[in-house]
Amino acid sequence: MRRTKLRIPPALNHRGFRLLWGGLFISQVGSQMQHWALFWHVSLLSRDPIAVSIIGGVRFAAVLCFSMIGGLTADRYNRRTIMIITQSIAMSIAVALGVLTWLDRIEVWHIYLLSGLQAAAMAFDLPARQSLVPNLVPRDDLPSAFSLQSIAFNTGAIVGPALSGIIIAYLAQAHVYFINAASFLAVIIALAVLGAVPQRVGRSAARGLRGAALDMRDGVRFIRSQPLILSSMILDFFATLFAAANTLLPYFARFILHVNEVGYGWLAAAQSMGAVTVGLVLSQTSSIRRQGRLLLGAVLVFGAATTVFGLGRQYSLVFAALILAGAADSVSTIIRNTIRQLQTPDALRGRMTGINQIFFMGGPQLGEVEAGAVAQAFGVPAAIITGGLGTMLFVVLVALRWPMLVRYDREEPVAVPPPVVLASASDGAMR
Repeated sequence: MRRTKLRIPPALNHRGFRLLWGGLFISQVGSQMQHWALFWHVSLLSRDPIAVSIIGGVRFAAVLCFSMIGGLTADRYNRRTIMIITQSIAMSIAVALGVLTWLDRIEVWHIYLLSGLQAAAMAFDLPARQSLVPNLVPRDDLPSAFSLQSIAFNTGAIVGPALSGIIIAYLAQAHVYFINAASFLAVIIALAVLGAVPQRVGRSAARGLRGAALDMRDGVRFIRSQPLILSSMILDFFATLFAAANTLLPYFARFILHVNEVGYGWLAAAQSMGAVTVGLVLSQTSSIRRQGRLLLGAVLVFGAATTVFGLGRQYSLVFAALILAGAADSVSTIIRNTIRQLQTPDALRGRMTGINQIFFMGGPQLGEVEAGAVAQAFGVPAAIITGGLGTMLFVVLVALRWPMLVRYDREEPVAVPPPVVLASASDGAMR
């Protein structure tokens, strides 16, 4: 990995990515504000704790239903246009939440319905967004680009919850939704200014539903034929399945560490702090070498840090372990995204990302259920410790099953794409 002195991250030297990242940076703060505000809002509307968990279930169901279609859409149609549509839908949903809250007409089912609709929109948005990045920066600058995306997300995860609480306390719940709605304008304006973005679009010989089914089958076949991509997805799924302990953090803070809300708040932000730090370092870097070993090592450290978290009884030790876990997870996320985007032809990137959504969304959601069940039976520390150990064990199994992932060094050739035609993001409408 070649290091340089502190400078502007290479990806920001490209106007298109600079515009998109700036808009997403602003929007992520608003999205994280709304994310945590919804949990608080549901707790005010219902005393049943499971009412909050249903939001995650609704979101995952929407992603499961629409991820494959969203990925296919990103490969068939103009990605920039897709993002303008999905961001506009998300903005409208935030406005609806704000209006219903302002009028004091909102009920729990409104939040479930609107959360599901927003998750469905994001199932189309993410494949288009992730697939658009390699069209905006050259191959060597992809690690920098994905590092900056990680910084945007994790900065939002630090700042958003804090701002959400302040706005709810000093203004009103509805203001969080209205501010989030306004933040989507940053992305929409950036996309409007972006202009034409060349994109390769695959055409199926068949039309209609049969053509769509064949194209989605091609996406599944491609992933199954690419051990680097498949192994990285499986590693992602099981690492988050075993080590998804975030939902246990409030119980650990209260009953194991015996800290108050302020102490819990710092623990909740610790992983994002580590992730932002690593993102800043990697954003300065291009041409990361030995990416396979770096990926497996990062997940191994993530599992070890989670284990230390479960074993810890001192606040400072747990805080440090969570920072390390967040840093390792950030490295893993950046490398996984880089491998997948580099090893996927442009005409298949949307379908690859759509399928990957199921893996990286399914792992944490199912992991929360697994962690809760183990915690109920054996206690919170046991659930966290066994999750960390399980993650480390699975890293070893993946390395043994897919040795090519261990050897991956960024220079492997990209898979040969199917017949494609060149399209442009300036087409104006989705074709």
